[in-house]
Amino acid sequence: MNFISPLKTKAIPGNPPSNLKQYLDAVREVLETGQRKANRTGVDTLSTFNINYEINLREGFPLLTTKEISWKNIVIENLWFLSGKTDIALLKKHNCKFWDPWADENGKVPSAYGNFWRHFPLPNNQTNDQIAYVVEQLKSNPMSRRMAVSAWAPGNAQTSALPPCHAFWLVNTQFDAEGLPYLCLHLTQRSCDIALGVPYNIAGYAFLLALFSRFSGIPAGIFAHTLIDAHIYTSKADGSMAEYDHIPGLRQQLTRAPRTLPTLEISPEIKSLDDIEPLLALDTDQIMSKFIVHNYDPHPAISFKVAV
Repeated sequence: MNFISPLKTKAIPGNPPSNLKQYLDAVREVLETGQRKANRTGVDTLSTFNINYEINLREGFPLLTTKEISWKNIVIENLWFLSGKTDIALLKKHNCKFWDPWADENGKVPSAYGNFWRHFPLPNNQTNDQIAYVVEQLKSNPMSRRMAVSAWAPGNAQTSALPPCHAFWLVNTQFDAEGLPYLCLHLTQRSCDIALGVPYNIAGYAFLLALFSRFSGIPAGIFAHTLIDAHIYTSKADGSMAEYDHIPGLRQQLTRAPRTLPTLEISPEIKSLDDIEPLLALDTDQIMSKFIVHNYDPHPAISFKVAV
C-alpha cells in the first residue's frame, strides 16, 4: 500500500476524553437549548440543530458507560447492514427486536440501510455496491475523497414509513504528526434520538470504522458525527404522554460518573469483507466470540420507551 504524506501533517487531536464526554455534552446541550417541536410520532421533542463532535478510537472503544447498552445488538445489527438484506430473519435469530415495528407482514424493511449500502438503485434496474467500492478504494486509492456511502435513496426515502436516519457517511484517510496514516469516518445523521439511538449510532459506526480499518490495514482514528436534528422525546406541555419522557433518564445519566471506555478485539480470522457473509450462519455466541469488548464496566441500564 503506497501512502504519500503531506508536507504539513494533521495530528489526531491530543488528549481527548476517554469516557465519551462528547455524548454527555450533547445531552446537556439539547436539555439546555432544545425547543419543543411536534413530529410524525405524536410525541413532542426538545430539538436542537447541528451538533458536531469527534471521538478518537485510539482512546478506547466508544461504548456508553453511563448506562449499559447491548453490544450484541450493535454487532448483529451492523452485520445485518453489511449483508445488504432487507428481511429481519437474522435479527430475529439473535433475538434483536428493535427493527420489528418497521417490518412489513413479510418481515421485510424496505428502507433497510444495508439494502442501499450494497444495492443502491441505478437506472435500468441496475444497482451499485457502495461498501465493496469503499473497500476496494481503501486498498487501491486510500487518499481518495470519494469513499462515500449513502443510505438515502430518494425514490424510497420520500415515501418510506422510516427513511434512513443516519443517511450518509464517508471514510477518509488522514496522517498524524509522524506522517503515519489513520482512518476516519464521518456520519451525517438527519434525525437523532439522543436517549435511545445516538449511543448505538456512535458504537455502531465506530464498529464499522474498526472493521474498515481491519479490511484496509489502516489504523482506526477519528469517528466524527454531525447531528442535524438532535432531539429528546418528552411529555406534552400538559403532562400527558409522560411514559415517553426521556428527560428523567437522561438527567439520571448525567449524575453518574463516566467510566473508562472498553477496548475492542476483532478476531484475526476477520480479514476482508468476504469474511462477513460466513458469520451470518453462526449462532450468537459464535459471532460474539469474534468481536470482544474488554473491560466494559457500565452503570445499570435505563429504560426508555420508543416513540414509533
